[in-house]
Amino acid sequence: MKHKGQARRAALKLIFLAFLGAAVVGGAAWGLNLLPAVIIGIVVSLWVLFVLFTLYFFRDPTASTPAAPGLVVSPGHGKVDFIDKLENSEYMGGPCHRISIFLSVIDIHVQNAPIAGRISCVVHTPGQFISALKADSAAYNENVLIGFDSAETPGEKIGLRLIAGVLARRIVPFVKVGDEPARGERVSLIQFGSRCDLYIPLKYAIKIKLGDKVVGGETIMAAK
Repeated sequence: MKHKGQARRAALKLIFLAFLGAAVVGGAAWGLNLLPAVIIGIVVSLWVLFVLFTLYFFRDPTASTPAAPGLVVSPGHGKVDFIDKLENSEYMGGPCHRISIFLSVIDIHVQNAPIAGRISCVVHTPGQFISALKADSAAYNENVLIGFDSAETPGEKIGLRLIAGVLARRIVPFVKVGDEPARGERVSLIQFGSRCDLYIPLKYAIKIKLGDKVVGGETIMAAK
């Protein structure tokens, strides 16, 4: 249940800022006598629509995480659109599986820990904001790498890269180096459409396929 409510607080902050903007526009229209009733009605309607969308976008259900040992669960909610093997991963220290998940603007954007373990790094890399529809966007876009040292298998690493997109221009990690999240625990938030890349040791068997819809903290991505 740790970090529960952080997404809702982010939503309320945006709603409040939008309210201030709407109040300024409405007040200006009233002061200039520019058909105030019509303009204020439009502004209020747009703000209500924004509130409904924002509350929907920042929804954050609690995951029903599987408890069996040797599992890697999905870090995000979305569609698996790329699975491959990297010949060399700087964080993983060699070859590894890579599973990429695309998060559309209607998907949940809170991310969950794929394994239980200690956070070994939280590395922010500035970059562009090209469409996250492209699987290679991690090479160009702003991103944050969160590294996990497994609590089950000493010396084993799992990597999670959070990738910004055209609309996703803010990545908010909930964790810091030294934290020890449980499998399925909330670890971050990406605001608006984006992508997650998951790096897994080759000794794991991949349990999903291209096109699968996955649920953060619940769907089994790989197993020993």
